[in-house]
Amino acid sequence: MHIRIIHFYPDLMNLYGNYANVSVLQRVLERAGAEVAVETIAPAQDCDLTSADFLFMGAGTERRQKAAAQDFLRFADAVKAAAETGTPMLFCGTAMELLGKTITDADGTEYAGISLASFTSVQDKRRMVEDVYGTTDLYTEPVVGFINKCSIIKGIETPLLTATTLGYGNEGPVTAEGFRHGNVFASHLTGPILAKNPMLLETVADAIFRHQDASIPQKWDIDSWLADGYAITAEQLKRRIQA
Repeated sequence: MHIRIIHFYPDLMNLYGNYANVSVLQRVLERAGAEVAVETIAPAQDCDLTSADFLFMGAGTERRQKAAAQDFLRFADAVKAAAETGTPMLFCGTAMELLGKTITDADGTEYAGISLASFTSVQDKRRMVEDVYGTTDLYTEPVVGFINKCSIIKGIETPLLTATTLGYGNEGPVTAEGFRHGNVFASHLTGPILAKNPMLLETVADAIFRHQDASIPQKWDIDSWLADGYAITAEQLKRRIQA
């Protein structure tokens, strides 16, 4: 089985080691017997998304986000078509905001998103920086991560984290966080999110195999250090909440 991963703007949108989301996912898929090709896309570079099996964009500064947003508009129809056919994709940090209708910066300038969903993002000069501990309806284990953002995101009806008990969500402290639509996964959580949350890594890998009508392994071969790191983080954050 051949899997084609498209990584948008790895040089422009490269904060918080987000490239590791692709690295750990590629490793897990290859251990399951797949041949994985990762294609990196730079601004103004052409790319046919019709045969892509997974789309990814990492986090960038607010300034770089605007540059990415302007270039990414040319992929709007293709990304929305891929989403409707169930192509798995992950957008992290400020890249998540590109999926919405508009992004308004701290000076009041409005930028267009690709309108895969109708949510809006409004950025401020004040930053929200905190560990996050929350829940998702995808599985029973908690989701953990770290957030550093300056935006309030409104209008998301299907969040990735249905609730948070520590940290900031889309609209402020302890609110729902991220966005999910079918096989579209998006979150401001860094870490990177797939490396910090092995169950989410498995969920994304499941979605890729399922989209290819491939048989999902009974058990994914996940590095033990990922599971160990997750367990320590989840336990420590839980203790903070209880305290």
